[in-house]
Amino acid sequence: MKAAVWHGRRDVRIENVNEPPPPPPGQLQVKVAWCGICGTDLHEYVGGPLYIPLARPHSLTGVQAPVTIGHEMSGEVIAVGEGVDNFKVGDRIAACPIIGCHVCRWCRSNSMAQCDQVAFLGTSWTGGALAERLNLNAYQCFHLADSITDEVGALVEPFSATVRAVVQSGATAGDNVAIVGAGPIGLMALMAARIRGAKRVVAIEVAERRIQAARLCGADAVIDPSRQDPLKRALEVTCGEGFDVVIECAGLPSTILMAGRLTRTRGRLVVMGVFEEPAALDLTDIVFREKIVSGSMSGYGLYDETIQIMTDPRFRGDVLISDRIALDDLIGKGYHGLLHEKDQHVKILVRPE
Repeated sequence: MKAAVWHGRRDVRIENVNEPPPPPPGQLQVKVAWCGICGTDLHEYVGGPLYIPLARPHSLTGVQAPVTIGHEMSGEVIAVGEGVDNFKVGDRIAACPIIGCHVCRWCRSNSMAQCDQVAFLGTSWTGGALAERLNLNAYQCFHLADSITDEVGALVEPFSATVRAVVQSGATAGDNVAIVGAGPIGLMALMAARIRGAKRVVAIEVAERRIQAARLCGADAVIDPSRQDPLKRALEVTCGEGFDVVIECAGLPSTILMAGRLTRTRGRLVVMGVFEEPAALDLTDIVFREKIVSGSMSGYGLYDETIQIMTDPRFRGDVLISDRIALDDLIGKGYHGLLHEKDQHVKILVRPE
């Protein structure tokens, strides 16, 4: 079968790989319907390896580069391993990429994403979603609601991460929320904050296509820092209150510095962006104004809530999906489009078959 295989930085190849074996106990075999191209995939392509084991096999799974990539997926169950009783052949699913050891303190406290040996679908698992089929642990799989299409189902994984970031921020109905970066994750964070009841949600973005997408996704205002003073404009659009919560979704040194400064006194900054290199915050500002900074990684534990939220008409999957491509076009149309044509694309989905 065909799959996208990461061999090294800027070296992803569409290859023929072995079919997955029949699913062992506790696992399912899934035919992939759609797989989204994630920002993490782009970071692995341009600046990796970040999470892909290169020098030695992964301590939990034994996987080592080259690896089949892809994790934002929807699909159909085509085989069920022994001991799995909550799925059957024909079920439509979305998948969580987190694989844990089940014995460390984080796994035992329902925080598998922080597992001491955490592995991920698409970087350190035996298969990836940019392939026709793969085996998954049953605990990674979640039933899709009938009203959610396979295409929108491929957005469950990234949207769950933004739902978790909003939950982790402690945003309430009375809060002003800023989303720094209106790429796919930023737009989803915007919708998550809006649907969960934030008073005002503002996007910070420079690309015109994404500015328009932010408005369609429900932004009360959009600040373009290339044309406006973002700190001054932030006070204007919040009637002088400032941002109670800022969620950083761009992963750039300039955007994290700005996000920290946009956070009001005793406000909360949540960092979602993936950084290829260490980046700076204005720590004097953080200390003197007693701001709270936290990271947020994955949507583990919130998939059922996420799928329910996605049935809300305010979730605009149609705005997010800007193109659909074949696996053979992953590099030329997919990676190139997202890296070099940001004014034309938000989320690109890949059909692996």
